[in-house]
Amino acid sequence: MKLILSFAALSAMLSVVLGAFAAHGLKNQLSETLLSAFQTGVHYQMFHSLALILVVVLYRQMPHSLMIWSAGFMIAGIILFSGSLYLLALTQVKWFGPITPLGGVCFIVGWALLLVAALKGNG
Repeated sequence: MKLILSFAALSAMLSVVLGAFAAHGLKNQLSETLLSAFQTGVHYQMFHSLALILVVVLYRQMPHSLMIWSAGFMIAGIILFSGSLYLLALTQVKWFGPITPLGGVCFIVGWALLLVAALKGNG
């Protein structure tokens, strides 16, 4: 869990840095569509970084291996979803686009695993 919490903190910090970079450094460099895609990546990265912190806290109260799997899928989602949007916006290479939905599926699986862990929990 220490590794997951460390990843979450680093990821949250990077989402702030990347959000500032988009707002100040990319504002006049990218089209409105590409800037919006980049900002979507930032938002989803921050939401899921905070979700990872929540998973760590919940795991301490109700340890279940599904929570570790949930965190793993959320991490994969951050890398695939947000990462592909950043690369698409910055490089305009279209083949990064099809990677984004894979990250979205990882997010959904992560949340579904958290739901199952909650339902199986002792509370």
